[in-house]
Amino acid sequence: MATWQCVKCCGACCNLSLEERPDICDYLSPKELELYLSMIGEGGWCINFDHNTRECNIYSNRPRFCCVEPGIFQEMYSIKLEEFNDFAIECCHQQIEGVYGWQSMEMLHFDNNVRIRKAISSS
Repeated sequence: MATWQCVKCCGACCNLSLEERPDICDYLSPKELELYLSMIGEGGWCINFDHNTRECNIYSNRPRFCCVEPGIFQEMYSIKLEEFNDFAIECCHQQIEGVYGWQSMEMLHFDNNVRIRKAISSS
């Protein structure tokens, strides 16, 4: 079983472009949607994303919809806890491909990280 883990300095999830997330209204409350929309800056990037370090400036206080955690995904997307890893990996694939491309260094780095974590959990 593959295990999801965030890859540092990727930032694909910080691209909040509505074109990349057309169903955003389906899983955010009206208050969360208002906050989400207020965070969209130039080029669709989150105003809290530091393009130089490729890190979030409010990571420890980020909104719930920015947290990739089993319980939050269960609430937002109605997935079962045992489906979390596969679902989160697929979400990352879609977002990374949309932002950087299928053959980008970010995608290769993410896939390599997933393969290593899968190998470790299998041994």
